[in-house]
Parts: sequence; structure tokens; C-alpha cells
Amino acid sequence: MIGRQVLLLGASLVGSLLFMDQRSATAESVGPIVRIAELEIDPAQLDAYRAALKEEIETSIRIEPGVLTLLAVSLKEHPEQIRLFETYKDAAAYESHIQSPHFKTYKTRTGQMVKSLRLVETDPILLGSKSK
Repeated sequence: MIGRQVLLLGASLVGSLLFMDQRSATAESVGPIVRIAELEIDPAQLDAYRAALKEEIETSIRIEPGVLTLLAVSLKEHPEQIRLFETYKDAAAYESHIQSPHFKTYKTRTGQMVKSLRLVETDPILLGSKSK
């Protein structure tokens, strides 16, 4: 009886370790990347920033298959406080995005407009949306 319990415990432990190993490898190599960018824009340049952001988002969504979602909002009481919600197919799609010519142009154009930038890494729990 004790031998059987030890055997079951050992099999259970091995199965758990294999599952955890597989889950870690999968989590690191595939799956969506979700980021939140918190920006503070120079109020005197807010209109120019919004125009550059609009162009960058529209281009990214149109030509980059790995860019799934780019949403931009501002805080009601502080329009210079911008939040970007970004969803990419995977890490490779994110890397491709930040190396794209249009993203580099956006960064160059807006560099002097951005007073602060904070990137927030996330772990997606549930992603849902409706098409229009």
C-alpha cells in the first residue's frame, strides 16, 4: 500500500513538473503582449502630438498584422495625460512594431512633446472585444 502511494505521488509530481515546464515555455514564447503607456504631453504641443499619434496608430493598424489594438485616451481633467493601450500578437510583433519606420518617425516627431513616459508591463488575463 505504501509503495503504491509513493508511486502515485511520484507520478503526480512528475506530471506537475512537466505541466509547469510546458506552461512556462509557452508563456514566454507565444501569446499576446499587452502594454500600457502613460504619457504626459507638453500642453502647448498637445494638438501636434495628437496629430502625430493619430497618424502612427492608423498606419500601424493598417499595415502591421501583429498590431492587434492601439487605443489612446486622455484623462478628463488632465487632457495632457495620455494613456495608450497596446495589444500585439506576440513579442515578435511588438519588436517589429518598434523597429518600423513609421514608429521611429513618430518617436522623432514627438520626442520634444513628451514630458514623461512610463511603460507598464502586464500579464493578460482575459482579452475580449466586439467588431464594429
